[in-house]
Amino acid sequence: MNNKSFLYNLLIAGMSLATAWAIRGQFGHEQGAAWAGGIGGLAVVLLARRTDWYAKAFQLTLASAAGWGIGGIISYGKVVGYARGLEFGNVYYGLLMLFLIGSLFGLVGGGLFGLTLASSHEKPVKWAQLITEMTAGAIIFYYLLIEEIGWLMTPPRSEAWAAGFGMTVAMFWYMIRNKQYAAIRVAIFAGLGGGFGFAFGNFLQVMGSVSGIKFNFWNVMEYSIGFFGGIGMAYGTFTSEWEKSEDSVSKNNLIAPILILTLIIPFIVWDQSFETERLVDTIKSFNPNSDGPAITKYVQWAALLLVLIFSGFTLYYFYFKKAGQLINLTAEQLRPFFFANLGLYTIYSILITCAFMSLYRIEQYLYILNILVIGFLLNKFEVTFSNRRLNISRWVINFIFILAFFAILTAVAVSSHGELKGANSRFE
Repeated sequence: MNNKSFLYNLLIAGMSLATAWAIRGQFGHEQGAAWAGGIGGLAVVLLARRTDWYAKAFQLTLASAAGWGIGGIISYGKVVGYARGLEFGNVYYGLLMLFLIGSLFGLVGGGLFGLTLASSHEKPVKWAQLITEMTAGAIIFYYLLIEEIGWLMTPPRSEAWAAGFGMTVAMFWYMIRNKQYAAIRVAIFAGLGGGFGFAFGNFLQVMGSVSGIKFNFWNVMEYSIGFFGGIGMAYGTFTSEWEKSEDSVSKNNLIAPILILTLIIPFIVWDQSFETERLVDTIKSFNPNSDGPAITKYVQWAALLLVLIFSGFTLYYFYFKKAGQLINLTAEQLRPFFFANLGLYTIYSILITCAFMSLYRIEQYLYILNILVIGFLLNKFEVTFSNRRLNISRWVINFIFILAFFAILTAVAVSSHGELKGANSRFE
């Protein structure tokens, strides 16, 4: 294995999901997480350079979007506040719960992505059965953990984390029964990366607040979960063994993924985010003399028009323009789609923050810098796959190390500041 190329590919995967996840902070909820998760999954596909994965690139992107998007049901605002407190127990609890929440994002995202990679005609994933089991798991675990036992993570907010935990357990039970060990590996590493990134990112956010530097350090936390989650998903993928699948895909199998990825998810983001009151308030906050309602109208219609153009062109290029029922997708076709998708999400972020009118949100322009770096590096290094097995004893040691590391971060955090705005207390 070329260690340098391998590390560069992990870096690119991490930057791809990190940029999208940082942008997701402007939109939130399931739809924002799904858009970002799909971008991260497609980045891994492009880095892998496998023609059989190109054939199901849209299905893989959709699976990653669905998995990472599921975590969007979880409320974590108060949990972030726990880690901004002054008592060791509250702060340590906050970091550990953020590790759990971030892990649920990555476990489901990486798991569904890995299952789609592993699915073939010889060993297909029974999606109807899996979705049914995950739905049942969500209901059962939520009822047991929240209604019966009363394990509340973030009262009085939603405890949907328990439903996410139930989905994760059901998904792993399915993967274990069907011996989908490569998918298990991707899920575990994506979960580890997402969990570590969320907790560590919160620590960085606290330190940034203490520093007094004028910057959006909440965005740093969001970038962190995406960066380490993307690295984890890529590492799990590149260090697992995958059977070769078909190099071509039926055109009819592209319609639903393309419409969901390019129309439905972006439209829901537009519908839920580009509210008139929000935009007018944003515009007036830095330019009170501007015509807020008029600018808002232009922003809303421009954002909607971009989605329609993006979706229409993608459907035309990958479906209507293709001759024959079976088609072969290539990296040369998928790379422009990847950058158009990430670019549109970036434009949405710039529009919703009105950063096109002012430089008051400098992080918005750092997204563009990230995209330029990704574009420069994406095709530079060829990844070499290896087959590494999970070592349970090593994982136990690693988990203990993570607990100790977070304890050190907790000690540093509580000793570095006084009362911070937004601090919450879980334990009196």
